Amino acid sequence: MLAVTEPLGNIPHVILGLYLLMLVWFSVLAYRRSRNSEEDYYLAGREQGWLVSSLTIMATFFSSYALLGAPGMAYRDGVVFALFSLNVPFAGACIYALGARIRRLGRARGYVTPGDMICDYYGKSSPLRILVALVGVLYTVPYVVMQIQAGGILSQQMFVGAHAYDIGIVVLALITMGYVMVGGMRSVAWTDTVQGFLLMLGMLVGGTAAVIVLGGPSGFLESLSKLPHESLSVPGTTGFWTPAMLFTVCVFGAVGSIIQPAQWMRFYAARSTRTLRRSAVIFTVALTLCYLFGVMLVGLGGQALYPLTHDDAGKLMPNPEVGTTARGFDNILVVVIKDHLPRLMGPVGAVLATLIFVAIMAAAMSTSDSNLHATSALLTRDVYDRFVRPNASQHERTWVGRLVIAGCTIAALVLVLVSRHSARFNPVGMIIRMGLLAIAFSSQLIPMTLDILFIRRGTRQGAEAGTLVGILIVLVFSPLMPPLGKAFAGVLRDLRCTIDIGTWALGGNVAVFFLVSLFTRGPDPARVREFARQMTEEKGSTS
Repeated sequence: MLAVTEPLGNIPHVILGLYLLMLVWFSVLAYRRSRNSEEDYYLAGREQGWLVSSLTIMATFFSSYALLGAPGMAYRDGVVFALFSLNVPFAGACIYALGARIRRLGRARGYVTPGDMICDYYGKSSPLRILVALVGVLYTVPYVVMQIQAGGILSQQMFVGAHAYDIGIVVLALITMGYVMVGGMRSVAWTDTVQGFLLMLGMLVGGTAAVIVLGGPSGFLESLSKLPHESLSVPGTTGFWTPAMLFTVCVFGAVGSIIQPAQWMRFYAARSTRTLRRSAVIFTVALTLCYLFGVMLVGLGGQALYPLTHDDAGKLMPNPEVGTTARGFDNILVVVIKDHLPRLMGPVGAVLATLIFVAIMAAAMSTSDSNLHATSALLTRDVYDRFVRPNASQHERTWVGRLVIAGCTIAALVLVLVSRHSARFNPVGMIIRMGLLAIAFSSQLIPMTLDILFIRRGTRQGAEAGTLVGILIVLVFSPLMPPLGKAFAGVLRDLRCTIDIGTWALGGNVAVFFLVSLFTRGPDPARVREFARQMTEEKGSTS
């Protein structure tokens, strides 16, 4: 039951043009309201209210990962991946429990980056500050690559032309880079507010469209009942999503996504603890509903509309109408919307389809801008300020941060272009694969974060050793690692299929952190007591 695609005409050009003009307006307005200081550029004066806080946290958490990667994985693996939505309430609980303490310490002690807090607690340490900054950069690169890749997928579906993919990734990267450089955190937060609304709209309209196309709720359920048994059971069509894999990805993926540097800085920027906790509740309720009744329905309905196929070697592949490579699974939401909404609803359907496409672009931009902005803070404040030019002026630091944003954007863009056009170097696979790799890196901040906020038994040397070991383990498991021999590659493949790679790395991190801390001296007890007091007291605003 495949529909004939109705052309969208010039509607995408008009709506996309208006959306991009809005982003430019926000960036100019934010620049005019900004003060030329690091705290204002990176934290918007620490005065974000509950609506902006909830939507910017939401938009940073769910990116093209939600609107392309998640339905693509549900399309490939079936019902089992719908359980991945359980990571949302767990992430909301992390915002509520961890974010409040991080915010209080940030306001009381003037922190801007995660490295500020971690190094202040464990004692001034150049290696530790560099390791924390490195974790942030290693998280950002695959995540921004993922968003740029989404721009190419979207452009291919919206516009006709042999170079639509390349043009799409370049345009998305440069526009995102531009408004982050100009407006800083204020621009990012304002655009994230609009993008968060668009993201939720896109998820819910996409799910509704899939149900309507298959004949309403009863027809949708009947179509699902006819899917292959593997698509309706654990561990899914490919056999990848075992209970152990699903559990580790949900738990550590949620925590890793919440304590990554961009989210950490959003905790600092919230006006009060009450504001942040209200944002956590909104985040949990809104995104869980959007996930279950939005993109998951698209992925599952996509299997009924576009049955999966196999290539000559027996490898599972998307339907030719969806894509011709393994990356094509990520196209399912865009293909369902483009093929069916205009046919069902005429011009109104074309407008809705374009709005969903803009929502996908908004999702990609909202995560790219947040992570580029956070990486700018990490490399400027934690590296440039500390080791290159400690006496640099606020004006100079702000401009160095802007140059960092440009450099990171161009590096990610080059990686996507090379990966697309090179037959030998192709580490960029499905969007969700890049997302899980990024989260594996950010998860290496978990032991230090929990130790500072609750346990308070670790040492600086333990933190340094554990973080380094965790980073190295992720790199060994990552697709960026060159082949290390058939035997070793086979062992790595088996380990990857057991539990999430971030969990392997986190296990090594925790073990080394604990052992080294047993034999080294901890932070000054007076400072530990002061931290414990400040993270439970509310200063500067009403709790």
